[in-house]
Amino acid sequence: MSKKSVAIVGAGPAGLMAAEVLSQYDYDIHVFEQMPSAARKFLMAGKTGLNISHAEDLSKFIHRYDQVEWLKPWITRFNAQWIRAWMDGLGVTSYVGSSGRIFPLEMKAAPLLRAWLKRLANTGVQFHYRHKCIGIEQKKLRYIDTSSKETIESEKVFDAIVLACGAVSWPKLGSDGRWQTWLQQQEINPFVASNVGIEFSWSKYMEPIFGQPLKRIQAWTSSQHKVDGDIVITHYGFESGVIYRLNRTLRVSKTLYLDLLPHLSEDELVLKLSQNKKQSLANIWRKAGLDQTKTALLREMVEKDLWQQPEKMAYQIKNLEISIQGFRPIEEAISCAGGVKKGALSPMLALKSQSGIFCCGEMLDWDAPTGGYLLTACFATGRIAGEGVHLFLCEKS
Repeated sequence: MSKKSVAIVGAGPAGLMAAEVLSQYDYDIHVFEQMPSAARKFLMAGKTGLNISHAEDLSKFIHRYDQVEWLKPWITRFNAQWIRAWMDGLGVTSYVGSSGRIFPLEMKAAPLLRAWLKRLANTGVQFHYRHKCIGIEQKKLRYIDTSSKETIESEKVFDAIVLACGAVSWPKLGSDGRWQTWLQQQEINPFVASNVGIEFSWSKYMEPIFGQPLKRIQAWTSSQHKVDGDIVITHYGFESGVIYRLNRTLRVSKTLYLDLLPHLSEDELVLKLSQNKKQSLANIWRKAGLDQTKTALLREMVEKDLWQQPEKMAYQIKNLEISIQGFRPIEEAISCAGGVKKGALSPMLALKSQSGIFCCGEMLDWDAPTGGYLLTACFATGRIAGEGVHLFLCEKS
């Protein structure tokens, strides 16, 4: 009796996790990747230090996602502790940084990926690079081998297919979103940029400040608690992990609030701004704790007739209101919100409309900030899809 065959479309973290689950069984596993190598976005994320998960308490961790109840059982099983043990199994030591973020000891993604791919290949998983999938029909996969000079379309029927195709951010690394045409339109929530910079039109006065950080500030929206950290002023607006954390609510409110001196109360600030009227305004602000970048932002955003009024300026410094004008293009986004809807999938991530087709990773309709949350959910949903395929094939036996 021949082995049952499984196709996995996409060699990113979710697809590789699905392959790892299925490699425990006697299946003929084929991973199709349209790029020349695996997990290119994963490697890009790890160039400056691979933040693979976060060690914070699970009750806080899970609420970083917009789909808490959907993801909770999976992330509870495949949590940060599980990920660290899994890394140990690959011979990759991890550590928890001062922020609670989890990194490989070597910091880079490449050694982990090499060990992972080697282990999968040793279990018989077959990789087909430069194989661009162009459609599915039932369990028939159509694809083009782009490594050859001749563009020849091929097709093959599998017993099950896992779609781990990514979303639409960083398309040059492989996630181009073309898979959306393979599904029904009503099965997908439109993608929007997430973990991306926000736009604001500056005057020429701000040009010397571009690239400079607003250090040790607090930021919030009308419906989200304050986030501490730094924000970089860019030629297009604002960028940083703090901004990413606020993306979800900024899409609704369009208003960003900043406290430029969170270590001072408003009353304390009034006193500092009221001292020694003979000093220049610039010197008073500097002594109050406002550096060049914060001073420039206040001069840009606050009406000049308020600058000499300590009570009103203290309020502005503690509650600076900025109406954003939009988000950077989705191609620049680290991730996306939107994707295959929960209602279109079974509890094991099988498409209800097409038997034997499973989905996982960033192509699903969930959103999270950076900080290890994205990878954790990709790992978890990849493993659930792999388990779903195994149960499906067992039922068909």
